Amino acid sequence: MARRFGGRFSPGGAPTKGDYRDAARTRAGGRVNLLFLAPLPLIWNAFGNGPMVMALSLVALGTLLLGAWLTREGLLAQEAYEARRVARRPAIPRKLFGAALTGAGLALASFALAGGLAEPVIYGIVGTALHVAAFGPDPMKDKGMEGVDTFQTDRVARLVDQAEAHLAAMSEAIRRTGDREVAARVESFQSEVRDLLRTVENDPRDLTAARKFMSVYLQGARDASRKFADLYTRGHDMQARADYLALLTDLEQSFSAKTRRLMLDDRSDLTVEIEVLRDRLGREGLRPPSPDAANQ
Repeated sequence: MARRFGGRFSPGGAPTKGDYRDAARTRAGGRVNLLFLAPLPLIWNAFGNGPMVMALSLVALGTLLLGAWLTREGLLAQEAYEARRVARRPAIPRKLFGAALTGAGLALASFALAGGLAEPVIYGIVGTALHVAAFGPDPMKDKGMEGVDTFQTDRVARLVDQAEAHLAAMSEAIRRTGDREVAARVESFQSEVRDLLRTVENDPRDLTAARKFMSVYLQGARDASRKFADLYTRGHDMQARADYLALLTDLEQSFSAKTRRLMLDDRSDLTVEIEVLRDRLGREGLRPPSPDAANQ
């Protein structure tokens, strides 16, 4: 049975809040896709020119494709690193390995085509340098972790990764329903969840207060999404759809309220720290007198 196309950008579509908050176009596309396409002509060179040329061409092709894949993974890792205020550097410098493999692949391809030694070395060095110039190096140091308890930040990082896995599972389940409005509501809910995750990352002391939201509630939302997707794909149960949307609304409001509460607590902690420091300065005679006191 045909179904009318609709969505939040269609006439009469209901807009959702926060679907693309802080969204940015990924850099793991465009130029990176060209890295996958550029070495494909080596397939034609591999056949009809003898076994040695075939072997070298296929090895060069595999090396270049592996370098392209590492480059894309390195860009995704860098985007995740830049999206967080507190983050560890990537454990593996994927983009640098991708640059080295790109240079090696070009050198092998040149050797397969023309032989010799000087030209492959030149191609390898130039290819590696151009790759680094085009995509840059990987992040080489931790960010925002000066004076931070590494044990606590590691706990936060593990819970954030777990929460992101739950969100990815939700998206995968809802994608099976083919319902654009429900998918948009899930995106809106995920925006509120990520606001909470960023708040906890910025101040790991909030982990205890937010732990249940980041684990228990998100796991429940993931399980509910899977069950709803299974039920809705079988019979398009509209009551189940309405119940699921109501659940998303309740969860979104709860996560938003928790985020606001944590931010208010952080502001209160700052106010207390400021007042304590001012009192201490006043007792030690280091705080300058207020303008009103100076005029009396």
